[in-house]
Amino acid sequence: MQSNLPVSFIIACFMLLSCNSNTSPGNGETSAPGAVVKSAGQSAVQDDVSQKNVVQVAVGSADHTTLVKAVQAAELVDALSNTGPFTVFAPTNAAFDKLPAGTVEDLLTAAKKDDLANILQYHVSLGVFKTANLSDKQVIGQVNGDDIVLTLMEGKWMVNGTASIVASIPASNGIIHVIDGVLLPAEKK
Repeated sequence: MQSNLPVSFIIACFMLLSCNSNTSPGNGETSAPGAVVKSAGQSAVQDDVSQKNVVQVAVGSADHTTLVKAVQAAELVDALSNTGPFTVFAPTNAAFDKLPAGTVEDLLTAAKKDDLANILQYHVSLGVFKTANLSDKQVIGQVNGDDIVLTLMEGKWMVNGTASIVASIPASNGIIHVIDGVLLPAEKK
C-alpha cells in the first residue's frame, strides 16, 4: 500500500497544478487569475501554400493599403479571414482619396470605429457574386444590413451607380471586386 502512495500523490499534485495553471496553452505567457486571455484568430493561421484569402490578397496589393488599414482599425481582419464565402467590393487607395479631406483619418480614430465598421461591412456580401453571373439592376444584401444595386452601364458593372468594378480577383474564401469608389451606406435614422 505504501508503494502506491507516492504515485497517487504525484498524480494528485499533477492534476492540481494543471487545474490551477495561469498560463495560456502554447504561448508561455501568464495571466492574472480570472483574466480573459485573448487568442489569435483565423488571420493568425500561417499557410504559404494555399490560395490567399480576401484579407491576404488585399494586404499584398499596393493599391489597397488604405483599405487594409481601415479593416485593421475596425478589427475585421479575423472575420474576413474566415471561410466565408465573401464578395468584397474593395476600394482602391485612389477611391479613398476622392473622399473629402480628413474623412479617412477621422474614420480611423477609435471614436469612429463603429462608423468605420458599418462602412466596411457595406462593402461585403455573403456569398460569391461573379460578374459573369450578375444581372442588371441586381440587388445584393450587404453584411451591414443595407443593400447595393449592380447595374451594367456601357459594358461596365457599376455599384450603386457610383463605383465601377475595374477588376475581379478570386480568393480562397470568396472574390474581390476592385472598385474605383467608396460605397457609403445611407445614414441610419
